[in-house]
Amino acid sequence: MSSEPVSIPGFNTNLGSSTFSSDASSLPFWDRLSTWASENKAVVCTIAGVVVVVSGAGVAYYLSESRKGSNEAAQEEKKRLSKKERRKAKQEKEKEKSVSEAESAQEKPKEHSQAKSSTVESDPLEGIPQIDENNVETLSEQERKEYATKLKIAGNKAYGDKSYNDAIELYGKAVLCKPDPIFYSNRAACYNALGRWEKVVEDTTAAINLDNEYVKALNRRANAYEHLEKYSEALLDYTASCIIDGFKNDQSAQSVERLLKKVAEAKGKVILDGKEKKLPSPTFVTNYLQSFRPRPPPQGLEETAALDDESGKGRLRAGLMAMDKKTGEGYEAASAAFDKALELGDLGEHEAFAYNMRGTFKYLRGENTDALEDLTRSVELQPTLTQSYIKRASMHLELGNREAAASDFEQAMEQQKEDPDIYYHRAQLHFILSEFADAAKDYQKSIDLDRDFIFSHIQLGVTQYKMGSIASSMATFRRCIKNFDKVPDVYNYYGELLLDQQKYQEAVEKFDTAVEMEKQTKPLGMNVLPLINKALALFQWKQDFQEAEKLCQKALIIDPECDIAVATMAQLLLQQGKVTEALKYFERAAELSRTEGEIVNALSYAEATRTQLEVQEKYPQLAGRLQGMGAANIGGPMR
Repeated sequence: MSSEPVSIPGFNTNLGSSTFSSDASSLPFWDRLSTWASENKAVVCTIAGVVVVVSGAGVAYYLSESRKGSNEAAQEEKKRLSKKERRKAKQEKEKEKSVSEAESAQEKPKEHSQAKSSTVESDPLEGIPQIDENNVETLSEQERKEYATKLKIAGNKAYGDKSYNDAIELYGKAVLCKPDPIFYSNRAACYNALGRWEKVVEDTTAAINLDNEYVKALNRRANAYEHLEKYSEALLDYTASCIIDGFKNDQSAQSVERLLKKVAEAKGKVILDGKEKKLPSPTFVTNYLQSFRPRPPPQGLEETAALDDESGKGRLRAGLMAMDKKTGEGYEAASAAFDKALELGDLGEHEAFAYNMRGTFKYLRGENTDALEDLTRSVELQPTLTQSYIKRASMHLELGNREAAASDFEQAMEQQKEDPDIYYHRAQLHFILSEFADAAKDYQKSIDLDRDFIFSHIQLGVTQYKMGSIASSMATFRRCIKNFDKVPDVYNYYGELLLDQQKYQEAVEKFDTAVEMEKQTKPLGMNVLPLINKALALFQWKQDFQEAEKLCQKALIIDPECDIAVATMAQLLLQQGKVTEALKYFERAAELSRTEGEIVNALSYAEATRTQLEVQEKYPQLAGRLQGMGAANIGGPMR
């Protein structure tokens, strides 16, 4: 899948489903895909929030956050041009500029501006008889051609005077004389100015039927489709326009981005409204839960305590025991047990803890409103239970309420300022907001208070890496391996950083070590991330699609609900040009996503992929051209 993510991302292949997972060393998966894009050596073209990567293996889409790199390159190129060359380039760019939604009612199409620059001393309609469908057939071919030109000039003048209805009539007569795509497109521009969108579609379609690579007509029709809320049709036209233009037109690219988001948001809302609230993959749940330091069961809920299994306290203990299995079935059983515990009541001093645990699983199910209510009730009953503040902060942040999240951390510190979990999770907040210096400070504070929590060390190392302190980061991970040599997560995340540095052999060795440790220590609840990371490494290193797919399939057998495994499979298939198969995986990724943002990101990939299929079907010559561009520009391995 939402990364910064690529075609295939190489760094921080984490769960990406939660802003506060234990492996928050990385940003959410869909965000990660974009970072990869900026470093890709292939032809990278931004289309509407989607970047199209053309490789020898095929075409792949991935989300992009910006086109900063290409803009900087353009600035450098501009510096090398002479003043005359820059003026000429600017003129050429102006010729290619398309009609945007905001400007479409005012801008004169290229054909109009050309006519305006010509000096017409006499009335262009002089000598032209009344032309209609009945008498046009009586005119010679030469007469039709001459009259069509004069009628177009007159139409251009009327358009320039904003006499749109007169221009429509004149262009209509020109079409009778000569069915030219420019005449249709010019008349469409008049309808565009009048907001008659159906007529715009009608005339631009006629123009495109005569010239299927007529960029201006495609852009005008796309704009009309957008006004008619036919977003999928608009997306297809803008995408085709981008390919014809060689992805040089920023306006078209931005339009694709806008449309892609609209299509994804509309479909995402439907999915979200009908989505069954269920727990995400065991991999996700495990990573979230282990982001809190392990603690023994509260006194009175120990396994040896004499409790009626069907009492509130008995169900609460049963939930804790089910969680320890770290399997999908175990987590479902735990969630049901926490619900039952509060339903039965009589929890005494454990009531606040019960609300904490039920709120945790409601959050994991995506029931944020109910989860917030449970955690608020928990802190009301027992303000010293700082974990409830911390979890509530993560929910506030996911909902975009940064101030409320910060307030929860402050309240937690007022209760117990020496709780290392507070600093660890506040560091997560800083990390997500790219406040790396503050994140590093809090991670270090968390370590100072408890040196045995491995994730504080891992996160510190990743934060140092993000700050550009590569040597410090590598030293941190080497210390981690020395002090936590039996913890698979250390090898997995160290491998990610090595992979980002293109140290493929070392990275694969670390992932293999992590996989073997996972098998030995958690045979029923194995974390599949090292398998997926190894798949990415083999793809980037050796372009070994077959082995990479096998690893992803293995991950999906172990954890069928793992969104990252599903999205990675989609990317691998897309890189091989297996677009139809990739689309199915992207749609599956959307089904597995927890939040609205994740669903929209997944659907953005799906819609970009679907549009590629439609372009190939409707404009086969464009698909071939696009792949040809990639073959001519690939240099070295992709990452």
